[in-house]
Amino acid sequence: MTQLDPKQQAFRNAMAHMTTAVNVITSNGPAGRCGITATAVCSVTDSPPSLMVCVNRNSALNPVFKRNGQLCINVLCGEHEEVARHFAGMTGVEMEQRFSLHPWRDGQDALPVLDGALASLQGRITEVQEVGTHSVMLVQLDEICVGEHGDSLVYFSRGFHRLQRAVQAA
Repeated sequence: MTQLDPKQQAFRNAMAHMTTAVNVITSNGPAGRCGITATAVCSVTDSPPSLMVCVNRNSALNPVFKRNGQLCINVLCGEHEEVARHFAGMTGVEMEQRFSLHPWRDGQDALPVLDGALASLQGRITEVQEVGTHSVMLVQLDEICVGEHGDSLVYFSRGFHRLQRAVQAA
């Protein structure tokens, strides 16, 4: 493992204080079916609906996403911490088995969509830019499904946390 310089370490520590939604990014196509836990997801625009997804260039799944050219961002509920751990590679479970441990369905072009996700956003990778250690993928969305129930799973201070949905007054 390479030693980080002080600025890199300070950056990582600062990013640990940035609370972010936890997502499982999935893909399927000529390069195979895969998924990875990611917090580096950001909205870009609603015209056309587009997101930015960042994947480490050293990840074995980076070329799979690029070759498939499509992906689904599954926004995880608070109850999906185990899903996040599996797809982050924290449990030692092989890729195909990860898809058998929780209920998934086929979305457009057989993209894996997690049942019960807070949202699933399916689309095509329209542009990729290599920035430092990561590939920044712009994704134009074709299919958007939003759930109405469930708490959110967030990542803060290097750990998963459940963020409860506010109770709406009647």
